[in-house]
Order: sequence, then C-alpha cells, then structure tokens
Amino acid sequence: MNCGRVLFIDLGRTASCSGNCGLLGRTVGQWLGNCECFSATSANEYLDPPPRLVILRTPVLEPLIETLRALRARWKRVPILGVLCGAWKRSGELLECFTEGLDDFAECPVREQDFVVRASRLMLQANSRGELLQLPESRLHLDSLVGESESFRCLLAKLPQIARARMTVLLTGETGTGKELFARAIHYISPRKGHPFIPVNCGGLPDHLLENELFGHARGAYTDAHTSHGGLLSVAEGGTLFLDEIDALSLPAQVKLLRFLQDHEYRPLGSNKTFTADIRVIAATNTDLRELVRARLFREDLLHRLNILRLAIPPLRDRADDIPRFAGHFLLKIAAQENQEAKTLTLPALRKLQSYGWPGNVRELEGVIQRAVIMSAGTAIDAADLELPTDTPPAASIESPARSLREIKNQVIGKFERAQIVSLLLAHHGNLTRAAHEAGTNRRTLQRLVKKYELQRVQFEAR
Repeated sequence: MNCGRVLFIDLGRTASCSGNCGLLGRTVGQWLGNCECFSATSANEYLDPPPRLVILRTPVLEPLIETLRALRARWKRVPILGVLCGAWKRSGELLECFTEGLDDFAECPVREQDFVVRASRLMLQANSRGELLQLPESRLHLDSLVGESESFRCLLAKLPQIARARMTVLLTGETGTGKELFARAIHYISPRKGHPFIPVNCGGLPDHLLENELFGHARGAYTDAHTSHGGLLSVAEGGTLFLDEIDALSLPAQVKLLRFLQDHEYRPLGSNKTFTADIRVIAATNTDLRELVRARLFREDLLHRLNILRLAIPPLRDRADDIPRFAGHFLLKIAAQENQEAKTLTLPALRKLQSYGWPGNVRELEGVIQRAVIMSAGTAIDAADLELPTDTPPAASIESPARSLREIKNQVIGKFERAQIVSLLLAHHGNLTRAAHEAGTNRRTLQRLVKKYELQRVQFEAR
C-alpha cells in the first residue's frame, strides 16, 4: 500500500553542500508507507496525476520563484515543501516565496524526523481542504476514500468536525457505498485513533448472541459459560464501536443499546455488576429508519439518539465523475496485489463504466475491474472486456420518495425473515429438520428460504 506520489524537484545545490537533502524524497517515502517518489529538474518534467507532495530543493532564489509560479499554475492545492541549501535565505526573499505558493521550508542539513513531520502536516492540511491524504491503510484507513466530485468534497469537509465530536454518528447510504470506510476515517482522524476500532455486523448475529458479543457474560450465565467474557464493549474501551446494519437489531436489543447510549453503562449477561465504557458509537444502515419507525420495527427514541450527527453517503451513479478515479485506484491496487504492472482503461471503456447505473455502487465497480484485469489479454482494458449487466436498472436511493410502500414493506419483511432463519439455524446447529419443526413449517420450505437468503448450513454446524 502506498501513500501516493511525492515529486522531488532538484534545482541544484551549492558546491559546498554536504548535507542529506538529496535523499529526502526517499526518506519521506519510507516514513509514510512506501510513497512513489519521482525526481525532476523542472516543473515541466512531471505531468499527471497531481502528486500528494512536492519537495523543492534550491540554493538560489530566482529558479525557485519561477518554479513555484509554474507549479501553482498547474496545481493550486498540492502542498510544496522547500529545502534551502544555500546562504541566500533572507526574510524578504522568504516572504516572496510564501506569496508565490511555498507552504513550508527546511534548511539543509535536515533532521529527517523533523522533515517528515513537516511533510505529514502539509499533507494533513491538504486533506482538510478536500485533497485526500492517502496514508497506509494500517494507519488511517483513508486510502479508499477516492473522489473529487462536489458531493464527495462536501462529505470530506465534514469529517474533521465530526471526528472531533463525542456524539454518535449515523451513516446512511445504499449497499456498497463505503459506509465502513467513512466510519474508519472518522475514527482514525479523531482523538480516539490510538484506541480500537471495533466493527460489528448486527445483521450477522441473532439477538441472544449479539447481546453476549457486545456486553459479555459472567461465569455461569448459561450452560456453556465456564468462564467470564468481557464482550466487545470492554475491548473497544476508549475507541469506536461501529454497528453496521443497525436496522437488523430486534426491539429487545434496541432497548439494551439505547440504555447504553444514554448513560454509557452496561451489565454483562448473568452479572449483578454494572460497568461503564467510554466508547463512541457509529451506526450505519442502508434502510430508511423512519419508515421502520412508522412500521413499529425500530424505536423512535433510539433513532433520535443515533441521529445526532448524520452523513448520507451518495450512490455511485450520483458521482459519475468519480468513476474514472475509482477505476484508476482499483487498477493500481490490483497491480500491487498481483505484483504486476497496472493496466489502463481505454476511452470507450471509461464511457461504458460511466453509462452504467451501478446498483451495487463502489463494491460492484471494484468487482468489475477485478474481472476485467484477469480476463483481458493486453495491457489496456477495452469496453468489450467489461462485463456489465444490460438489464439491471439503477438502484433506488434510500432517500428517494419514489419508492412504494410495497417495496419498503417487502424489504422490512425480508430482513426480519432472514434474521429469524439465522436464529433458528444457530439454535439447532444447522439441522434443517429440527429448525423447521420449531418454526412450524416443513423442511423443504425452510430449505428454500435458506437458499433464497444465500445462507450456508456449514456456517452454523460448529456453533
């Protein structure tokens, strides 16, 4: 994983310079996660794409001013860090450099750690202005937040304020729009970044297991509870708990969550002790929770408690201008994973991608690009190499008023039905006959529902 591109422009050095300024591009690349470093002797040698940082080394004033003007004419927001290895540095000259676009400078010889701190600060400031900082996923989890569209920039502009707050956050958006990526971004630019980020898929666990997973249990709470278990709340202490598919929670589970959100206190199963936890909760849903409130399937007080800060992630079809950027990002990512040269997309291929409705959003786009990289023979991917459904209409937005009550009802019933089947299979360790008997139906009907919701019996047999 790399942090983007760093451009090192060398305008020369004094004969007496014996410092380390010639290696600074490589130093930044190593410290920030193997950045791609490019060297040039002028601003015209490097064209596209815009780098994440420009390091500009010079011993004299005149070429520096000219280079700054050329860089700012091309890239208005790319941070520029100067390295001054001559004796010409006077306050008036430095002031002129800053008015021409220099963001910061260091004097040669340079302390490497100090220089990396300056470079990191400039890149973070660029990120707060809407320029995406791409640091390694292991550090900030921001590398997949790609885009330059207006709606995407508006979301990025809100992240710093939301990250500094302590209140709960509700992320809404269709499946595949990247809600967990935004949740991770909020956590890793917040004061809680040094503590755990714990994701929980509420739709993947039945109620009794979800409660145990979150709050833990005391020894002897149930038959197999031979030891006490702290639960995810104890693990996430000081950090962030991300509850995906929050709409899948049953009403009893919603009550327990509401109680925790109100006073940050919880009680493990079978315990008479109350514990507190300093945890921030971020919830996500691809369903209109207000419709579930009207259907009495979601508590209104819990909705108000969750909906203090809200981010609506737009579907990919509403950010068609970002599709080429996403495609390029995935091509580089796949090339790094496969240890091969990145393939390119032809203009007809890009037009084909932008003309599709993308009901699966960014997740679907990544799958299409992955298939195209594997199946295409050459180094360039053409329109014929892209396998796209021809009869799939664009997915309806969860915010769209055009959705009928029948569609909403079917979606709600489907989620409830799937959750009940998962609960039955877990209780009977995947035995369809016993599960069907408890549900009051026959084995064939239950087997059809298991297939409908793409469940695998082997997932439940060992539990």
